[in-house]
Amino acid sequence: MEFDLEYNSERPHLIIPEYGRHIQKLVDYCVALEDVEERNKMAKAIVDVMGNLQPHLRDVPDFKSKLWDQLFIMSDFKLDVDSPYEKLKKEVLQAKPEKLAYPKYASKYRFYGNNIQTMIDTSLTWEKGEARDALYFTIANHMKKCYLNWNKDTVDDQVIFKHLAELSKGKIDLTDKNETLSEIKDLLRKRKSSNKQSNKQSNKHSNKQRSKKK
Repeated sequence: MEFDLEYNSERPHLIIPEYGRHIQKLVDYCVALEDVEERNKMAKAIVDVMGNLQPHLRDVPDFKSKLWDQLFIMSDFKLDVDSPYEKLKKEVLQAKPEKLAYPKYASKYRFYGNNIQTMIDTSLTWEKGEARDALYFTIANHMKKCYLNWNKDTVDDQVIFKHLAELSKGKIDLTDKNETLSEIKDLLRKRKSSNKQSNKQSNKHSNKQRSKKK
């Protein structure tokens, strides 16, 4: 006795495998129908079956519209029926998205992070006065902290002032000011305190998870 076995490798490619081969065959059969009314009737029936196969998507906005879009995709856009929604066009589906711009660093000083340039640019829009001067030193202290995170040794305030002047294109010059930035030990203490707090929260969460398992 001989069996006519059909292997998946010999079968036509499934456009949307999630619906299975039987749904794909129904779609192909619907495309081949010559009578318009029969095609419309069968297309609606196929959409209903597709909806029953994906009950978890019923709460998704435009659920029915998505099913009709998938129906046209599975027919390779050859199905000519009256859809209750705007028909999805093949050109729209195959259109390539615009390239995303690769994030660029504001300068060669990457250890300050990408937001430091935004902070500097924003500070320059403030009116002259004590508030703006205080903001300049706040930014400089933040830069010093970032520098220490990158290089845990030490850094002179003049190095930070030089970098700030460079990033602000010479508009922020603190080199001649008589004030100094926060002490390194204070900045490092804040960082250690922050790390300890983070570790405590992490350990607390882990202990809760272990107690739940018990």
